[in-house]
Amino acid sequence: MPDDGPRSTAEQPWPVRVVSQKIGAWVARLGWVWVDGQVAQITRRPGTSVVFLTLRDPSADVSLTLTAHRDVLDTGAATLAEGARVVARARPEFYPVRGTLSLRADEIRQVGVGELLARIERLKRLLGAEGLFDPARKRRPPFLPNRVGLITGRAGAAERDVLTNARRRWPAVEFRVINVAVQGPAAVPQMIDALAVLDRDDAVDVIILTRGGGSVEDLLPFSDEALCRAVFACATPVIAAIGHETDSPLVDFVADVRASTPTDAAKRAVPDLAEEVRMLDVARSRLGRAVTHLIEREQRHLDAVRSRPVLARPETMIEVRAEQVAGLRERARRTLDHRLERAGAELGHVLARLRALSPAATLDRGYAIVQVAGGGVLRDPSDVEDGEELRVRLARGDLTAAVRKVG
Repeated sequence: MPDDGPRSTAEQPWPVRVVSQKIGAWVARLGWVWVDGQVAQITRRPGTSVVFLTLRDPSADVSLTLTAHRDVLDTGAATLAEGARVVARARPEFYPVRGTLSLRADEIRQVGVGELLARIERLKRLLGAEGLFDPARKRRPPFLPNRVGLITGRAGAAERDVLTNARRRWPAVEFRVINVAVQGPAAVPQMIDALAVLDRDDAVDVIILTRGGGSVEDLLPFSDEALCRAVFACATPVIAAIGHETDSPLVDFVADVRASTPTDAAKRAVPDLAEEVRMLDVARSRLGRAVTHLIEREQRHLDAVRSRPVLARPETMIEVRAEQVAGLRERARRTLDHRLERAGAELGHVLARLRALSPAATLDRGYAIVQVAGGGVLRDPSDVEDGEELRVRLARGDLTAAVRKVG
């Protein structure tokens, strides 16, 4: 920063006039600049050749006074009106006496429709690149909002269309209406303020931003960058219905839902009571038919089950089981008898064999068994001595005999 002399101190402060002069000197160094702005007010004072214009930045709440000779205005923008966009070559001037800043123009050009459309297209590409038009971030409005916020012009056709059609569709719908300027220099800040108010209202579930049709210049506020960013920042879903179906201001692309007309916005904000009642009747009828069909099908199934023998004559199942048990018992009895008979026959054969091999059978045939005194069977005469007693076993008893050897 260049040195302009001694600095001010608490002991040596600058007078107001000095501070004002230094500010004027700094402003004068800016030189001639081209300024783009929107005309908020035009003042032509009688008896003077100077015209005063209030220029504002549509994207910010900033304005400056622009002064120009009447001939300069008539040459570059003879039909200039409030709300128009201009480009002016001006030099900033600071008036030390009043402490005010203004611009003195020597050339003023009114921006034509073609240039406005080109600027809107450039802004559209910029906002699109930043993701403000991304379909993925758009939110679906609630099916039945608690309260609908409406931003529109005062006593306009758009307000009447939205309120009338919404209440015709859903008579109990509640609205919070904020009337704003929908064209001209005051439109953008008023709409941004209204958006902020409705977005802070917890009872408002959806916001409708609407106005009727108009020229390109009339709809310019709805392509303003600041308004588009305000709509994008809203936490509450926004429905935009600007102009007619052929109008496409940038706010339509940023809003969560684009409606072709104010009437269409009302249809998108609230459901149709008559249609919902009709759909409920249809659903109730379909449900009734489905339930009836289900009951009939289950009744047929029950009838088929009841007609089966097992349910028609339940004792049949017991009789069948009883016959099966009786058959099994008979088979078991026959099997047991057969096994007993076979076992008896086998036992008879064994008994016969035993009897045939038994010493008693031999004795019955007239034979005898001779046993020595120790109990052993005598088989060889040489095994006994003369006079030794022997035991002779017969079929009907025993005898005692003495050995007498014959020479």
